[in-house]
Amino acid sequence: MEQDEPRPRPRPRRKDPDRKERVLDAALDVLAEHGVAGTTHRRIAARADVPLGSVTYHFAGLGELRAAAFTRYVATRSAAFSALFTGVETREQLVEVLTDLVQQGPARHRSAVLGFELHLAALRDPALRALTERWTRESRAVLAAFTGPEHAARVDALLEGAILHALLSTTPEPRERTRAMIDQALGPVDDPFTSRSTA
Repeated sequence: MEQDEPRPRPRPRRKDPDRKERVLDAALDVLAEHGVAGTTHRRIAARADVPLGSVTYHFAGLGELRAAAFTRYVATRSAAFSALFTGVETREQLVEVLTDLVQQGPARHRSAVLGFELHLAALRDPALRALTERWTRESRAVLAAFTGPEHAARVDALLEGAILHALLSTTPEPRERTRAMIDQALGPVDDPFTSRSTA
């Protein structure tokens, strides 16, 4: 009786516990480079260096993947935005932080482009609109701790427009002009900076 030939040992499965997060990061890279219209499963898989099936395994469709990627982006940006104000104790410091945020917009091109891609996509996708509304609430809450809610809404709108202008402009806005716009949006100099909550 012939002995059975030894069966080939199964190939070990590649352990890749961070694959889903890598796919999300790759999706954000593709969104920043190609925009929402140019984002595909294949481009994301290639950027993440994973099989195409891995992308569709983790996310039912491109819409779900896009929403998950933008959610990851908003969480990261909200935390980074809040961290900018650590140690801010005076109006002067606040103005400088906000001026830096606008002036450094082009240097943070990927992040800024993603923010505007999200807002454009949200015009047609109610689920993404809920995400942009949450982001706005969180950003304004951070600002309101220093300025009060009325000025926070005004400054938030100014920041979005100024950052977009900085991205599109071929001539950088002088820092002093940016600083003056932000200072004016904060209200009169005699407004009490201590109106922020210290509880």
